[in-house]
Amino acid sequence: MNGMEGVDGMNSGNGTGGTSGTARRDGFRVGLIGYGLAGSVFHAPLIAATDGLVLDTVVTGDPDRQRQAAAEHPGVRTVATSDALFERAGELDLIVIASPNRTHVPLAYAALEAGVPVVVDKPLAATAAEAEALAGLAEERGLLLSPFQNRRWDNDFRTVRQLLADGALGSVLRFESRFERWRPQPKGGWRESGDPAEIGGLLYDLGSHVVDQALALFGPAAAVYAEADVRRPGAEADDDTFIAVTHANGVRSHLWVSATTAQLGPRFRVLGSAAGYVKYGLDPQEAALREGLRPGADRSGWGVEPESLWGRLGAGESPQTGGGDPVPTLPGDYPAYYAAIETSLRTGAEPPVTAREAVAALQVLEAAKVSADEGRTVRIGEPR
Repeated sequence: MNGMEGVDGMNSGNGTGGTSGTARRDGFRVGLIGYGLAGSVFHAPLIAATDGLVLDTVVTGDPDRQRQAAAEHPGVRTVATSDALFERAGELDLIVIASPNRTHVPLAYAALEAGVPVVVDKPLAATAAEAEALAGLAEERGLLLSPFQNRRWDNDFRTVRQLLADGALGSVLRFESRFERWRPQPKGGWRESGDPAEIGGLLYDLGSHVVDQALALFGPAAAVYAEADVRRPGAEADDDTFIAVTHANGVRSHLWVSATTAQLGPRFRVLGSAAGYVKYGLDPQEAALREGLRPGADRSGWGVEPESLWGRLGAGESPQTGGGDPVPTLPGDYPAYYAAIETSLRTGAEPPVTAREAVAALQVLEAAKVSADEGRTVRIGEPR
């Protein structure tokens, strides 16, 4: 999920932003670069809903989006270029980058060199080496650098984590994760561009989510096999991709991302030595945010799904015929990401998602691309 416009005129700035570990009286001030889908639907509302954070400035060169930001967040400043934001770097405590993928690395460098902590929408970079360099710079400067991986707070993912913690599945043998859509006509734009500089295609878009989730659950990858296809007429980038990850602990993750799936499979199917868990449907938070709903102070109803969508836990039976027991789905909790970011800024605690975790995920994505191109299994860490 990445924003769109308003990232021209980048420079490194010379501010002394960052934090001293104590929030300003009105909260940590946040500059948001990009007000497309990611900026307007995800980042801005979640920042605004977080105690201790203040959405101070939005960068977008689109006049309509400037008016939209001002209407949706009264009192926010809008500027047309990132140059204008970095000129005020000393007044900011956090910069959030929600602009097109190709801008993530240069803008993150600029923010870190200006002395300001950074959140970057996924993917953090095009390559693990670029992400490693950013992580090194952040560590050298003592600054927070966190990739935005909101889907660690999806309702179904939270539920799987809880089942694993409870030992309800026994030893996990295979983890299946699908992020599938039915979009037979390409939409165009940079997300579907075949230009490698744009870092488009589903491998780096939805693939960033499913790979991150698999690594968060089952640890480092040892080997990767992938198939990536361009199925739709007129499409330029991969739109139907499968990734098989063998984790160092022996668990196998089978991951699908697709825009060409006419019949959607289960979002999760987790098979263990004692039981399996199957869950259909997507977390409701994205749809709620797109509809203009916002998490408030009372979040008792936020991210909650009806009982009819609960997954099922059992062994030897099909959930489609009522087999297994329904498992109440934990509420989705996207607001928890920025609440943890605020805590990190205030206390110096590790951020909710680290740059080193992004490096590990990008190693898998790079290996998947090599595997799909060459038709072979790729060992993580092998020379390429």
